[in-house]
Amino acid sequence: MLELAVFLCGAVVMVIELTGSRILAPYLGTSLVVWTSLIGIILASLSIGYWWGGRLADRRPEARVLAGIILMAAVATALVTLIKTGVLGALQARTSGLHSAAVSATMLLFAPPSILIGMVSPFAVRLKLKDTRSSGRTAGELYAISTVGSISGTFLAGFVLIPVLGSTNILLLMAAVLAIASLLVERSHVWMKAAICVIFLILLFLVLDHDKRMAAAGFVDVDTPYNRVLVFNGMDHNTGRAMRLMSTGPHAFQSAMYPDEPSELALPYTRFYRLAEHFSPKMRRMLVLGGGGFSFPKYVLENYEKVSVDVVELDPGMTALSRDHFGLRDHPRLKIIEEDARNFLNRNEEKYNVILCDTFNSHYTIPFHLTTLETMRRIKSSMAQDGVVLINLLSAIEGERGRFFRAFYTTCANTFPSVMAFAVDNPDDASGWQNIIIAARVSDVVPPALNSDSEIASMIAKRIRTPLALDLPILTDDFAPVERYVSSAW
Repeated sequence: MLELAVFLCGAVVMVIELTGSRILAPYLGTSLVVWTSLIGIILASLSIGYWWGGRLADRRPEARVLAGIILMAAVATALVTLIKTGVLGALQARTSGLHSAAVSATMLLFAPPSILIGMVSPFAVRLKLKDTRSSGRTAGELYAISTVGSISGTFLAGFVLIPVLGSTNILLLMAAVLAIASLLVERSHVWMKAAICVIFLILLFLVLDHDKRMAAAGFVDVDTPYNRVLVFNGMDHNTGRAMRLMSTGPHAFQSAMYPDEPSELALPYTRFYRLAEHFSPKMRRMLVLGGGGFSFPKYVLENYEKVSVDVVELDPGMTALSRDHFGLRDHPRLKIIEEDARNFLNRNEEKYNVILCDTFNSHYTIPFHLTTLETMRRIKSSMAQDGVVLINLLSAIEGERGRFFRAFYTTCANTFPSVMAFAVDNPDDASGWQNIIIAARVSDVVPPALNSDSEIASMIAKRIRTPLALDLPILTDDFAPVERYVSSAW
């Protein structure tokens, strides 16, 4: 039974680590900074647990002490579900940098259960040790069992639990598993341990029921294979119209829809994609990288009757949410490709008049492999002679907060003969945080300066004309320090 308990504890710690990324995502994103903090702090916590567990085991080599440690780990794991919102909200509001916020959040939420779980293996070795002549084999076997448990927990979390249950539910389930492991180690206080396990399971079922009732009321909090996604009802503060919103990260909405008019463009930056009409008035084929809530593809199908749209969306869960909550329907001119955008570009041989890149979900979580010179070259090779690519990003124009924009603009300018940038809010606000649309064209022929459509004309007027300080190197597959650039924008 001790071996099974060690296996379960090894599995739980990896489930907690992977689930932690989903818990942090709505507040801190899922960047390299967040993952580094999770891995580093949890490894450090396990090391403390190994040291502390070994010392305690030498002083009190008793099964009931180990059972108590595992039971405390169960309580600590369940406690995360109660304090995570308050802790993360406070850190987001009061911490000045992403690095410190990510480290602090991981220490406060996940270090306590990780330290306690780390104590299990050395303690188990001490309990199993009967003869010093076989101490090496005993330690090796138990650590191997723990590692096999960690491997199993990794695949279980990534392939099954996170897409099916959701982060809060997973933590409650893991708390129940740890309570069972405590019971396996030592049978004293069996009713108390069984009661604690039952309490965790009851809480799990209550949370599942709560999730269903919230979904019925218009709020959805779901873990897809690639994202933690929030869908909720809100209001357009400018018009007072009801909106349905989608968020996968902090401080931004990835998609929005007016329920009374699903194909209307609700977010200001999506309206700037209409610049495609200006740069490629005879467009027939459009490629959209990043589906999200499929806002602009729906607009295209409704308003451009001769344009076909291919949408590359990595996350099938996102597409399913778009069908359920954002009015996405099958259409003969719509093709949805479930694949990473870079992989699609690497093998694509089709030519498109317009390419829209909407994969930079927030300024915290930017897929670096879609920002590089090599990616821009693949995009260029996928464009027709009249082609234009429109890329949305969040940034300032100048200063520390504009470093990613300037590096990315330099990368685009090194690939395309014609590159422009448009500020969605105010092109004269160099330090303000806003959506910026980069328009890069295959042709160097100067496009018209005016457009008869008043809305498009107002967008053209927001072109950033101030000379940019192109003071940062080109982003490449070998070196693209995107996380360093965007961290200064925190």
